Amino acid sequence: MDPVDKAVLASLYASALEPSIPAYERLKSKLAVSKEFFDERIARLAKMGMVEKADHTKLTFIGRDALKVVLVGGVFDLIHPGHIHTLKAAKEAGDVLVVVIARTATAQKIKKDRKIYHDEALRKELVESLGFVDLALIGREGTLYDTVEYVRPNVIALGYDQAHSEKDVAENCKKRNLDVQVIRLSTPIPGSKSSKMKEELGDTIYGI
Repeated sequence: MDPVDKAVLASLYASALEPSIPAYERLKSKLAVSKEFFDERIARLAKMGMVEKADHTKLTFIGRDALKVVLVGGVFDLIHPGHIHTLKAAKEAGDVLVVVIARTATAQKIKKDRKIYHDEALRKELVESLGFVDLALIGREGTLYDTVEYVRPNVIALGYDQAHSEKDVAENCKKRNLDVQVIRLSTPIPGSKSSKMKEELGDTIYGI
């Protein structure tokens, strides 16, 4: 498929999940295209059966199947080189990278002594500032799998140091009738961890 067509479909997919930013605005932030060009592409994709003819903001099943969506989750209280390498590797595994930012309450349930400095909205903003991230979402209330069910990714990419096991994630997805490939990402800099940085630098890092 034409990479521009794929980018148009990706913008529609992202805006369906997070409607606050229209699809054209999402695309324009990555590609310098006019609104006229965007509308012409949408009309052509509708003729190809990839976009709903009655509603050009929605993908058809064919259009959605043309995209490989990769989901990554994390707290992202402090963006560091380890995150960058991991997220770039995740993006290379598909066409669309969706990053889910854990709610503060959810993150503290997993690790009770965890100290989180930035609220969910700020952490989402940090992740959104990375140009290769197609969509950042705050996790839904409930479990990880409520968010997975909402996003319906093709791939879930786990960080090298995340506690979840590939087998457990895959089995829980199957229970919700989600056909998802689960992969484990590696990093060339395993020592780059938020917890280690917080321990060594202390609270002063948040005053920079």
